[in-house]
Amino acid sequence: MSPSRTQAERDAVTVEIMFALVSGAFVGVVGFGVLGGAALWGPVPAPWRGPWLAVSTAVGGVLFCVRVVQVLRRLPGRPGAGPSPGDVVWLQPSRPGRTDSDS
Repeated sequence: MSPSRTQAERDAVTVEIMFALVSGAFVGVVGFGVLGGAALWGPVPAPWRGPWLAVSTAVGGVLFCVRVVQVLRRLPGRPGAGPSPGDVVWLQPSRPGRTDSDS
């Protein structure tokens, strides 16, 4: 960490990382449960259960990684770096006090 970050900024990053991991684990478990549930409790033939569970595990892992990356890419950059592409930026009129459509 850079020494220029405040304690509040470091805490915010820690919270975002934990949110990414927890929400990623949830999405991965749900993805595994949807596919793996068919192999464990559904009408999947016995010879297919092993490969089906392996594919379910891989899908759950991929969903976990995708969610973690998706959340962590939202993290704000360094102060003064400007908005990231996903940020909502409210545009101000070029002439204060004017509400014309061309301002």
